[in-house]
Amino acid sequence: MPHAITLTAGSAERRDWIETIGLLAMIGFAGALQLSIAAADILLALTLVAWVVWLAWHHTKPAVPPFFWPLAGYAAVTLIASVFSVDPGVSLVDSKQLVLFLIVPAVYHLARGSRAPLVIQVIVTVGAATAAFGVIQYAMLEYNHLGQRPQGSMGHYMTYSGLLMLVVCASVARVLFDREDRIWPALVMPALLVALALTLSRSAWVGACAAIALLLALKDFKLLVILPAVAVVFFALAPNGVMDRFNSVFDPQDPTRRDRVAMMHAGFSMIRADPWTGVGPNMVEPLYPQYRGPDAVEKQNPHLHNVPLQIAAERGIPALLVWLGFVGYAAAGLVRMIRARRQLCLASIGLAAIVAMITAGMFEHNFGDSEFLMLFLVLITLPFAADRPALSEVEGPEAPPTRA
Repeated sequence: MPHAITLTAGSAERRDWIETIGLLAMIGFAGALQLSIAAADILLALTLVAWVVWLAWHHTKPAVPPFFWPLAGYAAVTLIASVFSVDPGVSLVDSKQLVLFLIVPAVYHLARGSRAPLVIQVIVTVGAATAAFGVIQYAMLEYNHLGQRPQGSMGHYMTYSGLLMLVVCASVARVLFDREDRIWPALVMPALLVALALTLSRSAWVGACAAIALLLALKDFKLLVILPAVAVVFFALAPNGVMDRFNSVFDPQDPTRRDRVAMMHAGFSMIRADPWTGVGPNMVEPLYPQYRGPDAVEKQNPHLHNVPLQIAAERGIPALLVWLGFVGYAAAGLVRMIRARRQLCLASIGLAAIVAMITAGMFEHNFGDSEFLMLFLVLITLPFAADRPALSEVEGPEAPPTRA
């Protein structure tokens, strides 16, 4: 019997090459998200394959964080909405994005224990590089107006600004809560904030400000006095184009502001038409001309620039309620970790990411952007993964069984 215990412990401590492949692929995927969607997709596929093979090899059921179940429920109601869509074929094909939800259990397994901070380090480092590239685009390559904004290596400036917003959340949280490595995120913070400002993306600005305010309040409520000082520096140093974009927030005649109001009216009309299952995923754009009012600026819009409204219009009010349950459940779990001082830095990153996503999501459909969604899911899963012991530390039922 003692021999059997020794054998099991040795097996648990021995590096599993399948898991190693999955871990390396997952770290590469987390970094590649900000560089190339093609590379990120390949590395994500390798991550998921390695994870599934590991589970099959060790005859182990996948473990998930608690918030995964309402997320899975959201996937289920999305498929129901697709079946009852105006065009089920188009909606079902669009629902392939639901596969990305598997990021949660994969990261929960592969980034457990002390691995999670390494993933954050990679994300912040790559984010710093893309921020520097965005500043160069603005300063030297004439990506300095609304027609052509800095976009890093992404295909769209909104995706780029959304990713920068999440990396800002991670960097600020590390400066405030990471006891071991604050220097690097502090050094790259100016580049991240400058690049985010130069994207001229107001929704990402609002999301980042809300997340930073939350993090300062979590550290010490008195730190909120820093925000007015930062605002003064921003107004003093911001280029004219950035200031013009900022001032447009308060201009009732700004065409983008007027069009967002028109999109809101169109979205409510879609909800009234079918409050239970919506018009169907990916059907807002083709149906928009039927629902837009005379106040609409654009004849066609790809989405409604508002996450809750988009979900309700596409998938129905039940889907919105389930999605709100997912967000609330994830946030509640992170708040409990923060109060218990467990994984404080990572939990603060996850909570800040949720606040940034929701706040920016009032003006942009960021949850429907694949690159943004993938990084968001990684960030909110990492605290729960870090709260699990590494496989090498497990000697109980979680340890993989010894193979003869």
